[in-house]
Amino acid sequence: MSARIRRILCAEANAASELTRLRDLLGAQSQVVSARSEELTRAVFGEPLTPQQVVERVCHRVKTEGVAALLEFTRLFDRAELTAATLRVSADELREAHALCESQNPAFLQTTRRIRQNLLTFQTSILHRDAMLCHPGKMEVGIRYRPIRRVAMMVPAGAASYPSTLLMTACPAQAAGVAERVVVMPPTPFGANSVPMLALCHELGITEVYRMGGAQAVAALAHGVEGIEPVDMIVGPGNLFVALAKKLVYGVVGIDCIAGPSEVVVLADPQAPAGFIAAEMLAQAEHSPGSSVLVSWCGKQVEAVAEQLESRLEKLSRADLTRDALERYGALVLARDEAEAVRITNQLAPEHLQIASDNPVPLADRIDNAGAMFLGNHTPVALGDYAAGPSHVLPTGGSARWASGLTSNDFLKRTSIVHFQPEGLREISGDVIALAQAEGLTAHAESVQTRLDALPVKAPVAAQSNKDQSR
Repeated sequence: MSARIRRILCAEANAASELTRLRDLLGAQSQVVSARSEELTRAVFGEPLTPQQVVERVCHRVKTEGVAALLEFTRLFDRAELTAATLRVSADELREAHALCESQNPAFLQTTRRIRQNLLTFQTSILHRDAMLCHPGKMEVGIRYRPIRRVAMMVPAGAASYPSTLLMTACPAQAAGVAERVVVMPPTPFGANSVPMLALCHELGITEVYRMGGAQAVAALAHGVEGIEPVDMIVGPGNLFVALAKKLVYGVVGIDCIAGPSEVVVLADPQAPAGFIAAEMLAQAEHSPGSSVLVSWCGKQVEAVAEQLESRLEKLSRADLTRDALERYGALVLARDEAEAVRITNQLAPEHLQIASDNPVPLADRIDNAGAMFLGNHTPVALGDYAAGPSHVLPTGGSARWASGLTSNDFLKRTSIVHFQPEGLREISGDVIALAQAEGLTAHAESVQTRLDALPVKAPVAAQSNKDQSR
């Protein structure tokens, strides 16, 4: 069966609206959920609810009822019977999983050790450093950085395990010096019941792991429940319910971003191999849902990519799911020229941008909106997904217009440092008092004037000079 992927021709009148709809399709505002999720909502709540309504009800109950509500929703949504005692993975379970993995699957741990080193090397190298601007005898002003104390990493576990997500969240936090790193995974064979995942937690030095997921986990982490201390920040990807829950608790805790399903835009010059482009699009579509978009200014190339998608699709293990994602969320966009292709790419502001060209830098220099860029025909997005160094937790749904991907610096808090000496106070006080009075804040002005009045009177420069000459 062929994939009916949409075509957007920029020469046509409706192209602009089609591009906007495409960009918004997978954002949190689109409220896209599977038929299974809709059925589960009706079964749990007895009525059809929007994802936003589900999240509000779940988070309110966990906040007000604590661990009892958390365990109830874990039973209803995840089909897992847990108790307050079994919610947390014990230290013995983590050690046993690591020992078992070391004996039965040592290659997995060896691979993750190499990737961990890549991530730590990169994330440590980009850390912000304390900075001070000094004017001797007058003042010092600067910025001081300190790590967030307690951070939770959410690791999804639907149809597969995601050790890459655990690495891409835990390693930046470790590089920043976060003291308490908490991991939550759904209680499934791919999550908190997975020996390799628990072994990796132990390998990363993570001792606090909980069997929970979804909006109920977000609420428990943000507000705290019996046995789980609230965190200061929640990071990591998830489904729409997780994204909406993170949005709901933002302000109670910090979050990384409100991420939707994965997406890629391939910006291709006419010489880029159609097979490479199709392979990149299929790799993203197999997330299902996942958005794969080609932006090209060569009609022959667009048709060649369409043919490659068809020929490669049937060979995939997740062919049906991948085809569905291509039809729902994919597109082949034909721009009128290179400049329009660049403009469209900036408008889409993709999570991943793969620039298919043997000379990608001039195109990359003109891109302002992208979560991560992968330059050249030999840099597939999968390198960044798994091992390159930057985190794969990235803004989606067009939010790369203003948001950025997760880095070690997101786990640092900035504190301004201001330290004035008497001479510096004298020098700046006039401007501060004048502006405070202009705003009608006389107490502000007085707080400065009071200190000025307490300073010893400074001898006039001319009088001091005459005194010196008389000696």
